[in-house]
Amino acid sequence: MKTFFLFLLILPLITACASGPSKGQLDAEVDRLCAIDGGVRVYETVPLPPDKFDKKYGQINFYRPTQGENALGPEYIYQWDIHYYKKGHPVSQGAQETAMRRDHVKIIRKSDMKLMGEVVKYHRAGGDLPGPWMPSSYHCPGVLEANEGVLMNHIFIKSVEEKENEQNK
Repeated sequence: MKTFFLFLLILPLITACASGPSKGQLDAEVDRLCAIDGGVRVYETVPLPPDKFDKKYGQINFYRPTQGENALGPEYIYQWDIHYYKKGHPVSQGAQETAMRRDHVKIIRKSDMKLMGEVVKYHRAGGDLPGPWMPSSYHCPGVLEANEGVLMNHIFIKSVEEKENEQNK
């Protein structure tokens, strides 16, 4: 009976060790790839009038995330490409599953098809001991420093007149 309980205790460790690349290996790969091309890059900024910004938070008010490539209206293309280096579903299949992917978001002006800016992020999820908890994750760059909102805030800026009006108040 003691042997059976010992086996049940050690089984998750054996499973975790035999399930492919470790969490540490995937995190190292995320860091390596991120050093190559991760982060936010802005190639051209677009000054916009005050009516294009939300009054409360100062973000652009024409972004509609559910509209796919038309999320930024008729003037811009919003492209989001996902490449899976290791496909898995840690949230639904258990924390021991692993997944690793690259997210690449581009904003392109339709009139001349110019790339205005892009953000590249790498993400690892899972690789934990089996259990009922949510899987851990690792991002590079960090979620707060590189995301779609940061990219849009760097491309779409308040016009110079608007900034001067705010400073004079």
